[in-house]
Amino acid sequence: MDVTAANKKGLSLFALIMIGIGSIFGSGWLFGAGRAAQVAGPAALVAWVIGAVFIGMIAMSYAEVGAAYPLPGSMARFGSISHGPVLGFITGWAVWIAIAALIPIESIAGTQYMASWNFDWARGLMSGDSLSTTGMAMALLLTFALWLACYWSIGMLAKANNLLTLVKFAIPVLAVIALVASGFHTSNFTQHGGFAPYGWSAVLTAVTTCGVVFAFNGFQAVVNLGGAAKNPGRAIPIALVGALSIGLVLYLALQTAFLGSVPAEKLAEAGWHGVDMTSPFADLAKMLMLFWVVVMLQFGAFISPLGANIGNVASASFMAQNLAATGFFPKKLRETHPKYGTARPAMWLNLAFSVLLLVTVGHSWEALASVVSAAMVVSYLIGPIAVGVFRITKPELPRPFRLPAAKILCPITFAFAACALYWSKWPDTGKVALLTLVSVPIAVLVLWRKGEQNLLRQLAPAWWMITFLLWMSVLSALGSSEFGGHNVIPGGIDIAIVAVSAIGFYFWAVRSGVAAHNAGLPGPDPVLDQPVQPLADLDAETGSDTTDTEQPGRTLQPA
Repeated sequence: MDVTAANKKGLSLFALIMIGIGSIFGSGWLFGAGRAAQVAGPAALVAWVIGAVFIGMIAMSYAEVGAAYPLPGSMARFGSISHGPVLGFITGWAVWIAIAALIPIESIAGTQYMASWNFDWARGLMSGDSLSTTGMAMALLLTFALWLACYWSIGMLAKANNLLTLVKFAIPVLAVIALVASGFHTSNFTQHGGFAPYGWSAVLTAVTTCGVVFAFNGFQAVVNLGGAAKNPGRAIPIALVGALSIGLVLYLALQTAFLGSVPAEKLAEAGWHGVDMTSPFADLAKMLMLFWVVVMLQFGAFISPLGANIGNVASASFMAQNLAATGFFPKKLRETHPKYGTARPAMWLNLAFSVLLLVTVGHSWEALASVVSAAMVVSYLIGPIAVGVFRITKPELPRPFRLPAAKILCPITFAFAACALYWSKWPDTGKVALLTLVSVPIAVLVLWRKGEQNLLRQLAPAWWMITFLLWMSVLSALGSSEFGGHNVIPGGIDIAIVAVSAIGFYFWAVRSGVAAHNAGLPGPDPVLDQPVQPLADLDAETGSDTTDTEQPGRTLQPA
């Protein structure tokens, strides 16, 4: 898969950082601060810090395996490399769904902000808190337009994204300055129920349901497109740290400005739960008579989703290509355009999936974001596990970046991911678990049609994931009402059970990966088992007539 067919020099470090920032500053900043304030009040600030720490821990585990395996769309491959084809398809399926679902949600964001325009047709785009029929049609049109943004080439993607990111980065900065200058009410942080008016469980819920995880999810674009960088081993970890750090600073500034700018009389009506805005920053600017800010935000509602979708469309395409490369998606999806270097067949698949989401569940940004955020958390699970498996089975693997204290941090990171999935609240946790587990019968069917005789042997490395998702669904349904459950398990005890059991699942997953390697299920390693460059390829550079030779692949030894 030659993603640099149209860009032989590869992406620069600056371009990769800009792709990360561009993906992080999508529609999340347009809605996240307003939604988090409504759910958690001023304590929403803590939700952003928790979200950044969580995503940072996940990102650093992916930095190690992503730099070691700088393959475009690599997040869809790690499960296959660590545990074999079945788990590889389950995790690849989860990653593909999580990223492909970002394409329509950006269009929904643009449409909702368009509804704040002072035109009758624009106001008709929303019916209450959901898109109207006209709004749905507009979202479909924007989805196709945004999808076209990176249809032509990787080189065009990087150049367009650099410009768009600089423009849309300036818009939230100017919005923060304008809101604070218009009148900042420090009393908003202590009155109207105090700093945490709805308790700390609301803060944890805000992490996964209000767009916090959704916003920081842009780090995936760095991992998935990092294989096209000039020096992936150096570029991926630096770009991850840079993009996430800049993202946290700006999101905290946006949240602070929003919290302090809400008029006191608005809060006096129904507290923070009453701050229910379709287009949060634009609606707030209208209240404060900042009409130039309203116009700027309406413009930003197009720029931000467009820039974010450049990375989303490319990343989702590489996801589909990798699933095709492992044999679970049609071979046609592996094709890359010989001139432009884009995965056009995969892009068409993702467009069809985007349209399906729009017409079924994509009736508002909030409705789709909560489900997508939970799906994102599932897609994160394989990162820390892959680090643990590869440290045991592939000690000789070149690692341009090594995660410090991995034996401690990886189990903690996995437990954090399990808690974040639980915080997504029932029934979203169950919906995402079911959507992920749909991949299991598909994997079995594909392997059976290929003539696999021992399906139980192939399923063995994946039982931990299947059991984990079922276990999380049961805990979510029986857990405290604060997280949508039936209150069979009291609050506090539920989170403790999730965290402790997650540690056990982590070590089960690592042992399964080691056993899979001993059984030879993962197959040839895409880095360690690559043949040496044929000497004939060197002849073009040296002019030698040496006969082609090739080193056979390395045989994996049991750990």
